[in-house]
Amino acid sequence: MNDLSKVIETLAAKDEVKKVLEHIHAHEKETLDEQLELVAIKSPSRHEEKRAARFFEMMSAAGLDEVRMDSVGNVIGVLKGTGNGPTVVISGHMDTVFSFDVDCTPTVKEDGWIWAPGICDDTRGMVEVLAIAKAMCACGVRAQGDIWFVGNVGEETMGDLYGIRNIFKEHASEISALVSIDGTTPGAVCRTATAGHKVKYMFRGRGGHALLSFGIPNSNNAMGRAIAKIAEIRVPDEPKTIFNVGVVSGGVSINAIPAESSMMIDMRSADGAILEDLRAKVEKAVEEGLQEELARWNHPTETLTLSKEIVSDRPGGGLPDDAPIVLAAAAANDWAGYETKLISGSTDANIPLSMGIPGIAVGRGGTQIDGHAVTERFNPKDAYKGPQRAFLLLLELAGLEGVSEPLL
Repeated sequence: MNDLSKVIETLAAKDEVKKVLEHIHAHEKETLDEQLELVAIKSPSRHEEKRAARFFEMMSAAGLDEVRMDSVGNVIGVLKGTGNGPTVVISGHMDTVFSFDVDCTPTVKEDGWIWAPGICDDTRGMVEVLAIAKAMCACGVRAQGDIWFVGNVGEETMGDLYGIRNIFKEHASEISALVSIDGTTPGAVCRTATAGHKVKYMFRGRGGHALLSFGIPNSNNAMGRAIAKIAEIRVPDEPKTIFNVGVVSGGVSINAIPAESSMMIDMRSADGAILEDLRAKVEKAVEEGLQEELARWNHPTETLTLSKEIVSDRPGGGLPDDAPIVLAAAAANDWAGYETKLISGSTDANIPLSMGIPGIAVGRGGTQIDGHAVTERFNPKDAYKGPQRAFLLLLELAGLEGVSEPLL
């Protein structure tokens, strides 16, 4: 295999490539302004319409060969290649974890930090995708293969990756690789997709007055028994496997037996078989908790019912550390001065990886703190290096005619 550091050096030395790199740097203020505009447009998973509409306008103004919005709301811009090259998708997701009642208006502090929920994850990823598209179009540079610049919907938990699922459902045979710009550490390369299962369990009964109806099964009690059993489940340290009872709800008054209780559980593992075993143990714990509550009161007529709703079910997959796309990302990181850190995680790359298609997520440029929190903030110092790195990575993968052949 070629020495990819030399490939990067060769690419970066070409005048047309230099122009794109310089354009990204020179227009970083414009990129930051777009980031500030987009983050203020509230965009919870499955409600990205307004942000998607604005991103469509921005992408349409970039000068790409084609810009379209697909059936689920993904924005897809295409820059056709010069021929005989692979199709590479580069994406940033448009949804956030925050509901409509969270104020996402950005505040720029005197020290340069920008505070806003979603300012990094993944608004920064979106504008880096856009910055590369605009720079390549402005400088007249095309890769050998086609590049799809994507703002996708539904990456976060409640979205369950439905945006990228749709793209690969419709276009898997056309796409050779996915690069998602989504990560807190600029040099991070997520090449192992952590499989995940998120489920909501609901316990229901008649409920009633705490005094007058005492002795009937209590849905909160059943849920509590189940949680106690779940807490005792043992999971391996390697591969990393976790479970978390993250949201519980039940009851309307301290002096009323609840008629309904619910809990949401997050389970993840890099090993699909281990995850499946964990799912079975949780299922058993929940059923046992219910039966113990019923047995405790042994009421002649009143009972509880149990139901579940799958919130998210993400497939896993992975690449070896020496996979071409991983080595290419590391070489681009070296050029940008980023230390490569190979990680696992749950990102849009889960979908192609589960299908045997190369996919990675790379970190965003700049410095980021408190992702997924209302205190999320971003420092744009040297942030332009992120899209510069991603641009060179695209050229490595898709090739540049007369300079380097595609790695894919």
